[in-house]
Amino acid sequence: MSEQPAPTDQARQQLEPAAADGLRAYAAKTRANADQFAAVLEDIAENGLPSEEDCTPWEELREAHLARLAAQRPAVA
Repeated sequence: MSEQPAPTDQARQQLEPAAADGLRAYAAKTRANADQFAAVLEDIAENGLPSEEDCTPWEELREAHLARLAAQRPAVA
């Protein structure tokens, strides 16, 4: 997203307070995720890659994530 301000010749539509709060919450969550990712990358840069024994195979991570998603979604009859 651009850091430049919006053009002043176009009026901006204001959001409802609940929608603005939702966007702020999403921005905060996204920022926290980016900070966590950056911390992991900095740790790898500082200490190198972890050993294979300390890692979880991506297939296991994928299956666990898919199971979480399936549990959140209601079953279709």
